[in-house]
Amino acid sequence: MLGEIIIGIISAAIPLSITFVLVGLGEMFNQKAGVFNLGAEGIMMVGAFVGFYVEYSMSSGTGSSFLGMVAAIGVGALMGALMGVICVKFKAEQGIAGIALYMLGWGIAGMLFRVYIGGTTCIQGITAIDIPALTDIPVLGPIIFNHNIMVYITLLLVPLSWYLLNKTAWGLKVKAVGTAPMAADTMGVKVDRTRMQCVILGGAMAGLAGAYLSIAQTHMYADNITAGRGFIAVALVYFGKWKPSGILWGALLFSLAHSFQRSIHVYGIDFPYEVAVVFPYILVIIVLAFSGKSKIMAPAVLGKPYYRELRD
Repeated sequence: MLGEIIIGIISAAIPLSITFVLVGLGEMFNQKAGVFNLGAEGIMMVGAFVGFYVEYSMSSGTGSSFLGMVAAIGVGALMGALMGVICVKFKAEQGIAGIALYMLGWGIAGMLFRVYIGGTTCIQGITAIDIPALTDIPVLGPIIFNHNIMVYITLLLVPLSWYLLNKTAWGLKVKAVGTAPMAADTMGVKVDRTRMQCVILGGAMAGLAGAYLSIAQTHMYADNITAGRGFIAVALVYFGKWKPSGILWGALLFSLAHSFQRSIHVYGIDFPYEVAVVFPYILVIIVLAFSGKSKIMAPAVLGKPYYRELRD
């Protein structure tokens, strides 16, 4: 019985972690380029609604789910571009701009939901892939081979993001503009352009994370569906020391705590429910408190605008 409970908790934690991984990877690119985007939560909300609405307004199925994901990526990229214009072009304070973007996304998503939906409605969404030969493998089968396609795509994005950041010329530019933008500018790197690219990429991934939440995880949309996941993902970037693998492990750690909280009623676990509800968030605070040395590894100019005229 205990083994079944452990397998169930781990199996449930993996899809729960995907939202954090997607937002965290996007925020990693932002911060590596020197831009701190607290608006990821708002972008997720709009992405969640847009993805949901595209499938809701069409006949449910794989095609409409795919289009919903694409639409969410597009609207996320647009909101990321808005953040870039405000912070990269006009040099606004990034923390305040991010909070404003969060509030904008929250307001837009809530308004559109009330106008075009009006109440809780379910969609078919993306369901788990059933591969009998693999899901029947003891222990590993139900843990690894019992998820929807977006879980596997997201897990593949982790090594892809590492390769893009560390093994490509563009990735080297990203790290350069987040560490020594003046030197990078002197070497011919377009600092503002590179930062804009990263913010747009981060916005697109936050939009996709929102769509994953509504289409592949909950199969519905509701007010405040993101429930602070965007802010937690920003914290996981610090916990993961700006590395894709670190973000993945941090997301899994938080999701395990969340999965345990959800499993109390399912398995009848004798554990105070009130403690379990707040445990994932307490875990984030504890982890961040003991990862203070991560600041040493932070991009040198994180949160600071670049004024090219100072170089001249």
